[in-house]
Amino acid sequence: MNKQKFAKEFLDLSDIQVKEDFLHYVWKYKLFQTQNLVTVSEEYISIQNFGIHNLESGPDFFNAKLRIDKQLWAGNVELHVKSSDWYAHKHEKDSNYDAVILHVVWEYDVPVFRENGNEISTLELKNRIDSKALKSYKNLFSGGRKWILCEKDIATVDAFSMKAWLTRLYFERLEMKSQQIFQLLKETSNDWEAVLFQLLAKNFGMKLNGDAFLNLAKSFDFSVLRKVCNQKGAMEYLLLGQAGFLEEKFEDIYFLEMRNEYQYLKRKFKLTPLYKGQFLFFRLRPANFPTIRISQLASLYEKQQNLFSKIIAATTREQFYELFSTRTSAYWETHYVFEKQVKPRVKKSSNAFVDLLLINTIIPLKYAYYKQQNKYIFEDLEALLESMTPEKNGILKAFDNLNVKATNGLESQALLQLKNEYCSKQRCLECAIGMKLMKSEM
Repeated sequence: MNKQKFAKEFLDLSDIQVKEDFLHYVWKYKLFQTQNLVTVSEEYISIQNFGIHNLESGPDFFNAKLRIDKQLWAGNVELHVKSSDWYAHKHEKDSNYDAVILHVVWEYDVPVFRENGNEISTLELKNRIDSKALKSYKNLFSGGRKWILCEKDIATVDAFSMKAWLTRLYFERLEMKSQQIFQLLKETSNDWEAVLFQLLAKNFGMKLNGDAFLNLAKSFDFSVLRKVCNQKGAMEYLLLGQAGFLEEKFEDIYFLEMRNEYQYLKRKFKLTPLYKGQFLFFRLRPANFPTIRISQLASLYEKQQNLFSKIIAATTREQFYELFSTRTSAYWETHYVFEKQVKPRVKKSSNAFVDLLLINTIIPLKYAYYKQQNKYIFEDLEALLESMTPEKNGILKAFDNLNVKATNGLESQALLQLKNEYCSKQRCLECAIGMKLMKSEM
C-alpha cells in the first residue's frame, strides 16, 4: 500500500465542508491514493496523465490520459463535490463536457450519463485523500469567524514568497483595471483624452463621491469640454452646473454669474444637469467637499491643454506633482459651499492627493495605453510605485495588525487585491499564501 496516510484511517471527516477548489488542488498535486484505483462501478483506473488545469470555463482539467479497465482514454476530467453537481451545473446540456472521460467527486450520490445514455466513469475521493492534506485544509477553513482565514499564520510566510506574490497580485490588479479602461475606450470611440477625464473625475470624487463624479464626467460629450476648457471660468461653470449645484436660488453674486453662464452653455450644448443630491458632503472634511474638488478639476483642465499627452510623457513623481498642481478658483478660497464665507485659504491639491491619482488613474491608464500598442512597461511602473508611500485605509490597517505591512504603493495596492479578490472570496487555494500555508502543514 502507498506510504501516505489516507482519510478513512486517520481523520474524522464529519465536520469538514469540502469545496471544489480543494478537489482541484488534490487532483493537481496528486494528494490522494493513486494505486489500486477503482471507479464506483468497480472499474480499474490507471492514470497516465492528470491533464492541464483549466482556469477558464469548461472542464476542470484538459488532455488527461488514463486507462479504465482495458480501454485507454484521452480527454477531460471534471471535478465536483457531489456527483449530482453535474446536473446542478447543467453540464448534461453543454457540449463542452462531451469529452469528459472521468468524473472525480468527493462524494458519489447519483450516476451521471452522457447524452448517448452511457454512464460516465466516476472516481470517489472521499476515503482516498491524504489525511495531512485534509487536516491542513480543515485548519485553514475552520475556527469560527475571521477577518481572513489565514490571519493566525499569514505573518509566518517568508519575505521572498510574500514579495513575489504581491508583485503578481499588483500585475493582476493592473490587468483588471486595464479591462475597465478598454471598456470606457469602447464607449468613447477610442478617445483616450475622454477616458482620462472620466477616470480623473472619478478619483477627484474619491471613495464617497467617486461614482457621482464619474456620472458627472459622462453627463456631457467630451467635445463640449474641448470647446470650453480654454475659456476662463467656463470649465467651472460647466461642471458645477452639470452637477446640479447651480439650480438653487441664492443671492450670491458669483453664484448668479455662474448660473447665467451655465444657462448659456446649457442651451448651446443642450445639456441636462444631474440631481445634486447624489453628491455627498456628510462625513467629509471640507477640503474634500464636492464643490472644492470640482473647482480643482476645472482648474486643472483650464490650465493643462492636451493633458493625456503630458501624462504619457511624464515619468517621475516630481513631473506629476507639477502637472497636477492645481487650486480652486478665487471664490472657493473663501467658501466651501455657496453663500457661507470662511477665512481665506488657498485650497491646492496636495502631493498625497496626486499620489492617489497616480495609483488609481495615471499608472493604470499608462499601462493600458502601452498594452494596446503591445508595449510592456510594467517594470517602469513598478519602480514608480515602489518609490511611493503606501495608502492608508481600513484594509491596510487590518493587515498591519496581522504584521503584514505595506512598505510602498505597489504593496498597498497588492494587499487590497489580495483581500478583495482572494480573502473575501475564500480563494485560498488559488493564493500563493494559502498554498504555502497548506504545504507547510503537510
